[in-house]
This record gives sequence, structure tokens and C-alpha cells, in this order.
Amino acid sequence: MQTDAEIKIKGFNALIAELGSVGMEKFIALIQREPFDYTQWQRDLCDNSTLEEISKNAMKDRLNPKE
Repeated sequence: MQTDAEIKIKGFNALIAELGSVGMEKFIALIQREPFDYTQWQRDLCDNSTLEEISKNAMKDRLNPKE
């Protein structure tokens, strides 16, 4: 079993690998700034959509945020 510290380090490394260090910091700031239900987000994100579909939906939601 991994410790909390090990999981955090792996998470940071995964974010840096995908987003770069600046993108990782921005992602963390965004997550901390908004009310966020990670579990629900993960369920909604992984509904067998392709990466392209997820990206299009994210762009659409950004232009027309749900209230």
C-alpha cells in the first residue's frame, strides 16, 4: 500500500508529465478555487467518451457554463 506522500508525488509527476509544471500549478489552483466533486467529475468524465469528445464538451461548457 502506498503512503499519502507517495500518492501525492506520483500525482504531481503525472500532472507535470501531461501539463508541464506551470500547467500543473494552474490545475491545482483551479481545483482549489472552485467547489468540486472529484468523484462525480470522474464518473462523468469516464462515460466511454473519446478524448476528442471530452475536449469538445469541455470547450462547449466553458463557453456556456451551467448554472
